[in-house]
Amino acid sequence: MTTLRQLRFLTALDDTQNFSRASELCNVTQSTLSTGLKDLEDRLGIKVAERTKHSVLMTPLGRDLAERARNILAEVRDFEGRARKEQAAGATAIRLGTIPTVGPFLMPRAMPLLRSALPDTKFYLREELTDPLVEGLMEGRLDLLLIALPHPLPPQIETEVLFSDGYALATPVDHALSNRDIVGADDLANRHLLLLEKGHCLQRHALSSISGINLDEDQSYAATSLSTLVAMVEEDLGITLLPKLAVDAGISRGHKLHLGDVQDACPRQVALGWRRSSPNVVLFGKIAACMKQARAALSKDAAPN
Repeated sequence: MTTLRQLRFLTALDDTQNFSRASELCNVTQSTLSTGLKDLEDRLGIKVAERTKHSVLMTPLGRDLAERARNILAEVRDFEGRARKEQAAGATAIRLGTIPTVGPFLMPRAMPLLRSALPDTKFYLREELTDPLVEGLMEGRLDLLLIALPHPLPPQIETEVLFSDGYALATPVDHALSNRDIVGADDLANRHLLLLEKGHCLQRHALSSISGINLDEDQSYAATSLSTLVAMVEEDLGITLLPKLAVDAGISRGHKLHLGDVQDACPRQVALGWRRSSPNVVLFGKIAACMKQARAALSKDAAPN
C-alpha cells in the first residue's frame, strides 16, 4: 500500500529536484528516501523521475502524481487539524495569507475586532502575491486567504466575497484631470497608467476595470507597492488607479496629488478563500464578519464630515 511517507518523499523530490535536498526536507537519510521512492515506483509500476549521477528530472507522470500527493497531504493535515481542534477545546491557530494590496490596509483595522470576537484564536499573517498564496493553501501551509477576485482558483477552494473594491484615479495636482472629482471612461481612453510590477493581480484588474476603452500600462516604471505608486504620481511621473480600500485607509494622506472617483469602473472583489475540506468553516464565517465590519469602519472614517 502506498504510504503518506512515500507521498511526502515524492513531493519533496518534485519541489527540490535533488535527492540530497529532498532527504533533508523530509529529515531522513538519502538512502531512506531513495528506497522509499523505489518501493513506490515498484508498487505502481511506473517511473516518477529520471536519475543520473548529477541530476534528477521528474517524468510528466511523476509531476502529475506529485501534485495529487500534495492535495492528499493537505487533506490529511485538515484531518489531523480537526482532531487537534477538538482536543484543544476551541483554541485555534489560523495561518492567514494576504495579498499586499489588501492586507496592509484592512488588517490593522480588522485585528482588534478579531481579537475581541475570537479571543482563543491566534492569527499568523503572511503577505505574498496571489499565486504563491494559493499554492500555500493547497499544500496546507496556510489555512485562509485574503485575496482579490476575479482570479483563477482550483476547485478545492471555497470563497466568500467580503466587499467590492472600486478605484480612484490619482493624478498630479497640475494634471489636466486634476480639476475633476468624477472621471469618466472618455477621460481615460488611451491613457497609460503607472502600475504595480507583473505578478500583482491588481495590475490586471486595473487595466480591465473600465469596459469599452483601451487602458495601457506605462512601461517606463513598474512599482513594487501602492505606496511607491503614490510617490511616483506625486513626482509627476504619471497617473494611476488606486483601490478605494487603500484610499480610505489613508495611503494618500500627506501626499500632494488629486484623487477622483472613476465612474462605471468594474470593482475587484475582496474575498476570503479556504479549502473545502477545512474543518474551520464556521470559524471562517466569523472572521469574514469581522473583516466586513472593519471595511465598513474604514469607509465611515473616510467619509467627509
